Amino acid sequence: MINLVSWQHELHHSIHKPLQLLKLLELADSPLARKVAHKQDFRLQVPSSYVARMRKGDPNDPLLRQVLPLIDENQLVQGFSNDPVGDGFAEKSPGLLHKYHGRVLLVTTGACVIHCRYCFRQHFPYSVSKPFALESIRSDSSITEVILSGGDPLSLTDKRLANFARNIAEIPHVQRLRLHTRLPIVLPTRVNDELLAWLTGTRLQPIMVVHANHPNEFDEKVNEALVKLVDAGITVLNQSVLLGGVNDNADSLIALSEALFKCRVLPYYLHLLDRVQGAAHFEVSTEIAVQLIEEMRIALPGYLVPKLVREVEGMPYKVPKY
Repeated sequence: MINLVSWQHELHHSIHKPLQLLKLLELADSPLARKVAHKQDFRLQVPSSYVARMRKGDPNDPLLRQVLPLIDENQLVQGFSNDPVGDGFAEKSPGLLHKYHGRVLLVTTGACVIHCRYCFRQHFPYSVSKPFALESIRSDSSITEVILSGGDPLSLTDKRLANFARNIAEIPHVQRLRLHTRLPIVLPTRVNDELLAWLTGTRLQPIMVVHANHPNEFDEKVNEALVKLVDAGITVLNQSVLLGGVNDNADSLIALSEALFKCRVLPYYLHLLDRVQGAAHFEVSTEIAVQLIEEMRIALPGYLVPKLVREVEGMPYKVPKY
């Protein structure tokens, strides 16, 4: 049994200082160190277990690039905004987003164990406390699926999440409970028996959408965590973001799909970058993305090729781009 204290202990000892991270990776004296942004509102946060998967001495490591704050983030770029996907427009009550028919998303927390530099909610106006919007869900019989998101919902305690699940399960028209989380990839010790118990302990059909972008994010502990979720009867899917300098090549994307399916997780979406201010240096063109999908289709069976999509404000679904 993986106990709760272990993941919280790992989280408590996360790395927050760019220079500390670069020293660990033997990059403190590299040209990359001169490109680091040391004072950011959206500070560096990364667990040591994730850092351990990075290649020492490699300034282009794809995991490092996802978390290291660079001075490029300070450039204001036309066409990029603080709310690129229209969360503000979709917020029907505090913390409750209703974009798509039959589904609502609860922003359960602003906390996350890792601060990905391309995060589309890095400017989201999280409040200290959000009311749990049960009444809005009860009053709309068209809602069949509730999505717990954030931040990352698995940064909350299992006791609190179990309470969420029980309350949602009491609403007759809700059939599915979905979690959007990066923790099984970044902090696999979070997949413990308590989590499995509450997630599978109601009448609701459980779904977990994890977030891996590169095959190097997988190690034995990540593989074990994902298999444990699937073995518990949870449907597990993956969504990735296409990121310049991280996974914008067919070999990485093909290897990612293979790594996922080894754990019985299906690729779900490959997102074009949400155009959040501060992340323009990650953008990959639609033309290149389409070519990458074509190369994946040649190399992989169809069920291992994710859907290439972009989230567009006001649209009632994720917009397919191929």
